[in-house]
Amino acid sequence: MMPGGGAVQYRYLKVNYSHDGRVVTVMLNRPEKRNAINRDMARELRQVVEAIREDPDLAVVIIRGAGEHYCAGDDISEFPRFSDDQSAVGAANFVMREVTLYQDTANAIEELEKVVISVVDGNCIGGGLELTMVSDLVISTDRANFGIPEIDIDITPGWGGTSRLSRFVGRHKVKEMVLLGTLLNAEEARECGLVNWVVPPDRLDEATERVVGILLSKRSIVLKLMKFITTKGLETTTQGALAFEALSAMLSWTTGDGEPPAPPATRDFIVKGGDWQRRRQMVKELMKGGTP
Repeated sequence: MMPGGGAVQYRYLKVNYSHDGRVVTVMLNRPEKRNAINRDMARELRQVVEAIREDPDLAVVIIRGAGEHYCAGDDISEFPRFSDDQSAVGAANFVMREVTLYQDTANAIEELEKVVISVVDGNCIGGGLELTMVSDLVISTDRANFGIPEIDIDITPGWGGTSRLSRFVGRHKVKEMVLLGTLLNAEEARECGLVNWVVPPDRLDEATERVVGILLSKRSIVLKLMKFITTKGLETTTQGALAFEALSAMLSWTTGDGEPPAPPATRDFIVKGGDWQRRRQMVKELMKGGTP
């Protein structure tokens, strides 16, 4: 990490630290290809995610695209050139290796204890949509579009799109999107639960900064625990999810500055002041009019 702030340049990514090292922005940087992900970018992204995972100071991760688009998915044009063996078995092995890399990367992003925000403009297609689905929050411009239209180029998704899409969208809508290749505009994506907020392009940075500010106002251990129990609760039984909640409740009351008889903001709530009031006011201001 670069303490306090600063940038790290990769070939296909720009990584910038801000807010005293508590926020990192990962920018997909192939604007001439609408930020389509080639194999080198995928490897760089995996490397960056590992560095983020090991950084104890980071609280928020922002993923966005350079230029006018978030991500147009995989760079399919590279697939034939990188297969050493043109036999059916060789090609199948190559695709399996690449898909495994993509899935491991998506899983690693989803499992980060940091809060991940996707900031979307323009195309958010295929692997791009799959990246937003492993994020925790999504802020989009009103000119963005979303979809998994791989069927139109005779392939199926590889980052986990079909399995994750059903968490957000109803069964028939999922099948419409994957069987017909239909695209959603930003408002349709918001109505389906794929997007949290839709804003004009000239307000995208402002909206992102407001959401980040609210997240940074929270106690870090509780933010991590909240993400853990909501993410893992979707993957287990009701009893398992309740067990996660019980463990998290104990940790939030007794870890760090959350010493008994109550964490600081809980005490503030009881006496109607302090951090609790400030945090609630920030959220109220954020949600005025339904957008940041």
